[in-house]
Amino acid sequence: MNAVVIQSSGLGLKIARVLTLALATVTQLIRMKILFFLLLFCVLVVGAGFAFSVINPEQQLGLIKTVSLGTLQIFSLVIGIVSTALLLPKDMEDRTLYTILSKPVPRFEYLAGKLVGVLLLIGGGLLIMDLVLSAVIYTRQGMVMQDMMRALEYDGQATPETIERLKGMVARQGLTWEMHWAVLAIFLKAAVVTTMALVLACIASSTLFTIVVAFCAVIIGHGEHLLREFFLHPYLSGQTERLAALALAVVFPDLAQFDVVDGVVAGESVPWAAVLDMVGIAAMYVCGYMTIAHLLFVEKEL
Repeated sequence: MNAVVIQSSGLGLKIARVLTLALATVTQLIRMKILFFLLLFCVLVVGAGFAFSVINPEQQLGLIKTVSLGTLQIFSLVIGIVSTALLLPKDMEDRTLYTILSKPVPRFEYLAGKLVGVLLLIGGGLLIMDLVLSAVIYTRQGMVMQDMMRALEYDGQATPETIERLKGMVARQGLTWEMHWAVLAIFLKAAVVTTMALVLACIASSTLFTIVVAFCAVIIGHGEHLLREFFLHPYLSGQTERLAALALAVVFPDLAQFDVVDGVVAGESVPWAAVLDMVGIAAMYVCGYMTIAHLLFVEKEL
């Protein structure tokens, strides 16, 4: 990795240093054979698109979306946690970290470069997967429509009203903008989890500890509403309950805020307000966790 040696404190040069570190991080992660997962995903999506022979078009297209979007979530979370947990120890082991920090590169810019690099890899992977998924669903959508039209004509039920209902049903379950919003929600969730893993990596000296605790936090984050309902609500009330819920949300990010996949698979729309809310919540978590990570990393003895 080439360390940045520019000594100016201008904003543009700070961004340039962060981007240089980010691109080097992407290269480092690619060398870890991350792209094999993308190939596996493409094979899985194509297989899911043409292997299931389900009569009901809603089931057919919905099944493709369920399998594919579920795989996207697993990909983004696993890559975000494992990559972040491995990068800092690996840089220390290779002594790359000391080379970078011995140059005029502040620790915050180092952390930001690592985070941006991981998010660039996740975002790029999600974009490729989204394009593959869109192509498969678009192709399968046309095939389903043709099959259902032939079935209606064979049964003598191809009336204009029936055809319009069929088109509307297939359109709701086919390729829609909502599917892309679901991919965006997956990326935002991954960004929050990755930044949280960065905080843990700054605390722990063990990669395994970072990975295990981060995955436990993901599980808690998805079930945080259950914790509030069964452990806070029966014993606390009013302002005390709200403060306890806020503390819980700070320690463990409320990842249910980004769960729109089930609704998208069911053909529901995702309003702009919900998209903006997800972006705002993710930005709040990322900024907060990044601040904590910086404070911890500044005090960390290297």
